[in-house]
Amino acid sequence: MDSFSMHTHTCGELRPANIGETVTLTGWVWHRRDHGGLIFIDLRDRAGVTQISFDPEHSGGTAFHAAEHVRSEWPLKVTGTVRERPEGQDNEKLATGQVEVLVSELEVLNTSKTPAFQIEDHVDASEDVRLRYRYLDIRRPKMMANLKLRSDFTFALREAFHKREFMEVETPALFKSTPEGARDFIVPSRTQPGNFYALPQSPQLLKQLLMVGGVERYYQVAKCFRDEDLRADRQPEFTQVDVEMSFVEQDDVMGMLEGVLKDAFAAMGVEMQLPLRRISYWDAMDTYGIDKPDTRFGMRLHDVTPIFQDSKFKLFASAAKTEGLYVKAINAKGAGTWPRAKIDRLADVAAGFGAKGLAYIAFREDGSVTSPIVKFFSDDEMAALRAEMDVEPGDLVMFAVESRLKADEILGGMRNHMADALELPREGHDFLWVVDFPLFHWDEERKAYASEHQPFTQPMESDIDRLESDPLSCGSHTYDFVMDGYEAGGGGMRIHNAELQMRILKLLGFTEERAEAQFGFLMEALKFGAPPMGGFALGLDRVCMLLTGSDSIREVMAFPKTSSGSDLMSGAPSEVSGQQLKEVSLRIL
Repeated sequence: MDSFSMHTHTCGELRPANIGETVTLTGWVWHRRDHGGLIFIDLRDRAGVTQISFDPEHSGGTAFHAAEHVRSEWPLKVTGTVRERPEGQDNEKLATGQVEVLVSELEVLNTSKTPAFQIEDHVDASEDVRLRYRYLDIRRPKMMANLKLRSDFTFALREAFHKREFMEVETPALFKSTPEGARDFIVPSRTQPGNFYALPQSPQLLKQLLMVGGVERYYQVAKCFRDEDLRADRQPEFTQVDVEMSFVEQDDVMGMLEGVLKDAFAAMGVEMQLPLRRISYWDAMDTYGIDKPDTRFGMRLHDVTPIFQDSKFKLFASAAKTEGLYVKAINAKGAGTWPRAKIDRLADVAAGFGAKGLAYIAFREDGSVTSPIVKFFSDDEMAALRAEMDVEPGDLVMFAVESRLKADEILGGMRNHMADALELPREGHDFLWVVDFPLFHWDEERKAYASEHQPFTQPMESDIDRLESDPLSCGSHTYDFVMDGYEAGGGGMRIHNAELQMRILKLLGFTEERAEAQFGFLMEALKFGAPPMGGFALGLDRVCMLLTGSDSIREVMAFPKTSSGSDLMSGAPSEVSGQQLKEVSLRIL
């Protein structure tokens, strides 16, 4: 420990080797126990907890008397002698549990109001109360450990990039509004009335310009902003580890990233086996029903369309004979024992994933079958279904009849729901790449093509000739890093040709004038010898959430917002004065 503090040791540092030493500790009173002639206090700081004891014969009257009056969460400074705990009083739950400090001097640094909740790991307070008093919540050992892990993991990433000759470059937080995808947070300019900056949704365009500038290997721990509806793993401001490389091909970028990630996870005690598995987008969708699959459990999707070509069940037979429609199924092993009413309620769950209904067959443990549709199936169809789906007593087979992608999405949603409902074990961490995403998808709401990743993604070279004739068949040089069933990062190769970039923007509905207005600076830069380039962004908040086993990224952020985007501690967002609005030429309607 350095000498630039009021203490000689932290509250997590002392061990039997320190017995006999005179030490000074600082921290907060966590628990206080008065045993009549002896007082014991658990003193807590960011590093841990040390038991300190006060004995009137050894601590002196002043220190002992002061200890009689201290209460929870008072900050103290104590000096004393490290000694072995009395026989039988070791605390195996504490790293310092074999020793205590017999205090000779006590300084009360401040007092404290009674906290709004107990500063304990298993706190009963609601999340709103915790966020209202976030500075107290951070004192909890679990929250402190989460922030420490985040700090350590970020440092490990920086080390891994630095040793591979990446340059950390800061990009501006005030930039041009280029509203594609999520909404921008806009910032009015005082010096140029009527004009606005935007807080960046990512440094995407800027890092491409750095590649044009010759930086070649860039990274940044970047704060990003998106004005979008929030979920447990979304915040209006978040942190991503942003990366870009030039004079590279896709395998170069992915190989480099694998080495960086392996080093960083190893620093957290997590082993990553290289090379990571690669699953193509359509293989992921057809097998798991999602482009970010958790492969730690089975329940794979099966295409059972051929089984029902001549079925008397008209819904399945019609789909089997109609181009573009499929009958797909999953087997939730163990759910076939559920009561009929509980199984029927799964139709509401499936509706949430876009299903019009949910056909199922419950194979009971006594050999019977419960299903409203099984009466239409022949013995051969049932035998083929049992073989394809590996049916055993107690299984529940669920079906989706839809287009390929829609059926995948419905059953993918049901797969994750049933894994949670059945409490399927998911041990360790699951790392993989999902690659080769489509370049576009059709946005039914806008009746227009939209980028599957972003509009600067390099198409597959073999598909460029049919960009205009068959856009939805075109693939892209893309790769998402998937961890434990979450998209933990994503990237791709970039378009480095201005003409190709304009073709892509036109397919997305841009006129040349609009493209020039929003992206003219990029298009101009691409004309000055832009090199082949590719990059990646790692969701730091999400990865830390998974490393800590938390359910929400709020648990790994110091001062997060609520699901409505509010900061309960400070009251943000809040009103500003009329004078402030006048200075930026705005008024509230």
